[in-house]
Amino acid sequence: MQLTIQTDYALRTLMYLASRDDRATVAEVAALFDISANHVAKVVNQLSRFGYIRSVRGLGGGIELAVPLDEIRLGEVIERFEGNLHLLECVGTEGVCVIQPFCKLKGVLAEAERLQREYLNSVTLADVAPSRRQLKQVT
Repeated sequence: MQLTIQTDYALRTLMYLASRDDRATVAEVAALFDISANHVAKVVNQLSRFGYIRSVRGLGGGIELAVPLDEIRLGEVIERFEGNLHLLECVGTEGVCVIQPFCKLKGVLAEAERLQREYLNSVTLADVAPSRRQLKQVT
């Protein structure tokens, strides 16, 4: 599985916000990672719709986490951004292959997906968030 750029930017944005005590701006996130502010803004909009972050308008506004670090599960974030995570179509859909009724590969791939999902959901944002000190070293 390879994650889309959108998911990558979402995870980076969450990690950045997790390392701060105050609000940040889209421009700050974009500048740190040297990525497009427009792309970050789109990701921030989705993260906000999913309830992971909140946007505050006006003077002193910005973006901040809306959920505690240890309640944001990476697997959940990835699934929300990626949607279907099946390794092959047959794992999630019946009738796509003539050997599907007796295919052992489908079961192997389904188990691999289950293990991956279980592991990613065992990891929280708190587990992967960089420290303030680490982020200051790269700015």
